[in-house]
Amino acid sequence: MSGEVEMTKKLVHIGMDDIDSPRGGCTTHFASLLVEQLSGWGVDWIDYPNLVRLNPNIPYRTRGNGAVSLRFRVKEDRISDLLPFIDRMIQEYIDLKYPNTNPGVVVLEGEIQESVRQFAMRALWKTIPLEIARRVIRESGIDSIAHGNGRGLVGAVSAIGNNLMNDFTYEYIAYRALNKTNEQREVDNDSVVEMDRIMGDKLFSSIDDQSGRNVIAPHGPDPVLFGIRGERPDYVIEAASLVRSEQSVSRWMVFRTNQGTGAHLMNCVYISDLRPYMAAVVHGVIESKSRILEGGHVIFGVGDCSGRIDCAAYEPTGNFRETITGLEKGDQVMIHGGVRPASRLHGLTLNAEGIEVLKLAAAPKMLNPLCPVCEKRMKSAGRDKGYKCANCGFKDPKAKKIATPASREIEEKVYLPPIRAQRHLTRPEVRFGRRNNEVPVTLVKKWSSHLQVRKCRE
Repeated sequence: MSGEVEMTKKLVHIGMDDIDSPRGGCTTHFASLLVEQLSGWGVDWIDYPNLVRLNPNIPYRTRGNGAVSLRFRVKEDRISDLLPFIDRMIQEYIDLKYPNTNPGVVVLEGEIQESVRQFAMRALWKTIPLEIARRVIRESGIDSIAHGNGRGLVGAVSAIGNNLMNDFTYEYIAYRALNKTNEQREVDNDSVVEMDRIMGDKLFSSIDDQSGRNVIAPHGPDPVLFGIRGERPDYVIEAASLVRSEQSVSRWMVFRTNQGTGAHLMNCVYISDLRPYMAAVVHGVIESKSRILEGGHVIFGVGDCSGRIDCAAYEPTGNFRETITGLEKGDQVMIHGGVRPASRLHGLTLNAEGIEVLKLAAAPKMLNPLCPVCEKRMKSAGRDKGYKCANCGFKDPKAKKIATPASREIEEKVYLPPIRAQRHLTRPEVRFGRRNNEVPVTLVKKWSSHLQVRKCRE
């Protein structure tokens, strides 16, 4: 009406994590339900939902260690309703009596403080105590709710603090009905192979490069039917239309995410500074030839100016282990991995997620000399008696072995495990040299199955 003054809309960031349920829930699925509800409030979405993967080595993480943030503008008088509304939704969604459910939700009005951004960056590669998260919440004036031990607050704060500025990708996640989570998904592998062929490098990490099987469908009793990762929202939406499955899609949503960016491996750390559960890169030299343990695991030693550490490549990494066995003492490498704590059976260990061979050691083979007459390889004539040619009979009592450059199958480049064994955050080979850093200004018309209208960044 002409006499009414429209209330100003305020910028709000919601972060959430650990909203899981033994009945089959997950944080991203809950976020899709919340998006549907908030769209009915008339909010203006300024970004796609952000799916922020955190340090994958944390032992008490949820599967994939992913937190979610929602960013929008909403009428000022509705802000105080957000947390109570979300809390009611959580209590209806999960079983709070389940011992390993520790949801946390935060609401921040206005711009993100630097302390929150720094917290989010540390959560990508370090272990963050819950007490630190609570202190940041308190000092930054962030509203929050938590259940259980409140551990979800760490991910929730990290989700709002990481605005995915340096590089990002997109994931289309299709969900099945919650009452169908104990049934087989039956995602048709041939349709995924064909989707991957049609879309090419617009997508990544859809098909395992060794087995030829799709890796878009999880295996647990959660509501995710499949997830398609790619470079643009319209790519993943188009790709999803090509996938067939026995179970139907109940709902879907597109996330902007740090998956496939290698965001957890941005810090090069001295061996002496490595700590349990840290994600880090170590620049060192191969100190000991690899050995194969029972079960197929490969162990090798790496050293730098500060110390040495055992590194491991496990059986599920397939032929990545063959790369490791091709390393020789003296090779210069960058090991990308997560730190496994020491136990009574082993010391601190760096679990290799990838390896960059920087420089191959000069390790010549010592070969018998060639016969100058017939150019055949000669044989030893006996201790300190030189060499003789078994072909023509030529003898040379002064001949010695000749150093010959060794042929190495391994090359100076980056090696990764097969796609099925890669982390969500691992930068796959198809994304080498590729980076998205222009945050979207306008969102695609329909990025969620229950979104009714197009919302744009102001």
